[in-house]
Amino acid sequence: MTNHLFEPYSSYRQYSIEEMQKRSKEFLKGIVRRRTVRDFSDKPVPRDIIENCIKAAGSSPSGANHQPWHFVVVTDPDTKTDIRKAAEEEERLLYNKRASNEWLEALAPLETDENKPFLEIAPYLIVVFAESYSLDIDDNKIKNYYVSESVGIATGILITALHNAGLVTLTHTPSPMNFLRRILRRGKNERAFIILVTGFPAENVKVPVLGKKNFEDYTSFI
Repeated sequence: MTNHLFEPYSSYRQYSIEEMQKRSKEFLKGIVRRRTVRDFSDKPVPRDIIENCIKAAGSSPSGANHQPWHFVVVTDPDTKTDIRKAAEEEERLLYNKRASNEWLEALAPLETDENKPFLEIAPYLIVVFAESYSLDIDDNKIKNYYVSESVGIATGILITALHNAGLVTLTHTPSPMNFLRRILRRGKNERAFIILVTGFPAENVKVPVLGKKNFEDYTSFI
């Protein structure tokens, strides 16, 4: 049997029930303010804020602790322009050929189209890549497990961390996203998972009025 290294969980913090209730309510109050934004300011964001949020995402649980993700932080204007051009080409095909009428009807309340100026305006594009397999120092393949689940959890933590820091995000997923691996020169073992457009909201930005399901509609206690 393989011996694994374990240590006491010294970072765990025990709270009173009252404190737990307070903390859960405060977190809920803060997170429900999060909204997806499509109009960004070009106001700069200090890099250390982005680094801290990505480090938070990097603490995410993952299958066999293989951490099958890579975050590419794009600030270079020329690279952002290349990404916008490629993304808009895919979006034009989506809106004019690929999307079903049902899909277009579902998108209609959001008033989206193939034009994506935020890809150049926002100070940061955080492109999350999922690693289908990893490579050791000799370029031997190492199988990764539960890749989509692991990267999805890490992305959720990243979105939450950015919101907690006072930034806004847009989850952008032009399909297909193979152009991102080419533009950002990532390996064949990686596939683009999502673009997190990140920054401050534009002045007087508006967001759609959207309803949310009732708690009882998406939760069951057994």
